[in-house]
Amino acid sequence: MARKGYDFATPVRRILIGLLGLCLLALFLFWRIDSPRAEAMRSDFIDRFVPSFEWAMTPVTQVSRMVSGLQSYSRIYQQNQELRRELREMERWKEAAVQLEQENAKLLAQNNVQIDPSLTSLTGVVLTDSGTAFRQSVLINVGRRDGVVDGWAVMDGLGLVGRISGVGNQTSRVVLLTDPSSRIPVQVQPSGENALLNGDNSTLPTLDFIERPENVRPGDRVVSSGDGGVFPPDILIGQVVQGSDGRLRLRMAADYGRLEFLRVLRSHPSERLEDGGALILPPEPGLIGPAMPAAPAARPADGDDA
Repeated sequence: MARKGYDFATPVRRILIGLLGLCLLALFLFWRIDSPRAEAMRSDFIDRFVPSFEWAMTPVTQVSRMVSGLQSYSRIYQQNQELRRELREMERWKEAAVQLEQENAKLLAQNNVQIDPSLTSLTGVVLTDSGTAFRQSVLINVGRRDGVVDGWAVMDGLGLVGRISGVGNQTSRVVLLTDPSSRIPVQVQPSGENALLNGDNSTLPTLDFIERPENVRPGDRVVSSGDGGVFPPDILIGQVVQGSDGRLRLRMAADYGRLEFLRVLRSHPSERLEDGGALILPPEPGLIGPAMPAAPAARPADGDDA
C-alpha cells in the first residue's frame, strides 16, 4: 500500500489566513486612527486604488439597485392594494349617497306638491309590489295604528297613485289606478269636461264617458273631480294622450316604475246638518198666473123661501 506524502497545503493555508486576518486588523486599526497624517494617508490610498476597482464595484452597485427596486415595488404594490380597498369602500359610500339623494329628492318632491290645505297626509314606504297580470297594487308600512282608513287617496311626489283598499295594523294595501277594478271620476282641464278613468292593467288607462270628446285634446291636464266622494277634488292625475288604437288615454303623472314613498291623504267626511229647524227656509212658491175667480154663492131652494 502506497504511503501518502506530507501535506504542505494545510500549514500554508493556515499561515495565509492568519496573515490576511492580521492585515485586515491592521487596516481596521489604521482606518480608525484619528490623526492628520493617517487621514492624509487614507485619502491618498482611496485616490490611488478605489478608482481602479470601479469595475469590481459595478456588480455590487447593480445588485444594490435591484434590491432597492424590489423594495420599492413591494411598497408600491402594498400602496396599490390599499388604494383598491379604499376605492371599493368609496364606491359603496357613493352608492349609498346616490340612494339617499334619490330618496331625498322624492321626499322633497312630495313636500312641494300643492294640495288642499284642509287635507293632511302621512308618508309610507312601499314594502312590496304585488302587481300581477290581473291585479295592480302595493303594500306600504302604515296601517290602522297610524290612523289609516280604507278608501283614502294615495299619491307620490307627482300625482295620484290609487286608494287604500285593505288596512292592517301595521300595513295597508294600495290599489293603483291602473288596476282593472279601478273606476274613478275625473275632470279634464281647461275644458272642464267630466270623464271616467278606467284602469286596464296598462300604463295608459283609458278615458271613457266623456261628455263632449271634441273639447278634449292631447296634452290636456286631468285632475280628480271629487264626484261621489271617492277622491278629494283637484288632485293631479296626468295628461291626455292619443292611444295607438285611437282612444283617448291618460299618461300618469306618478312614476309607477319607481314607487318608493307614498303619501296617504287624510280625507275627512263632509259636515252634516242635523238641526234643520235652525235654517231659514225660502217661502213656499205660489201659483204662477192671475188669481182664480171666487166660486158663486149657492141659490136657496124653493121650499126654503116658503
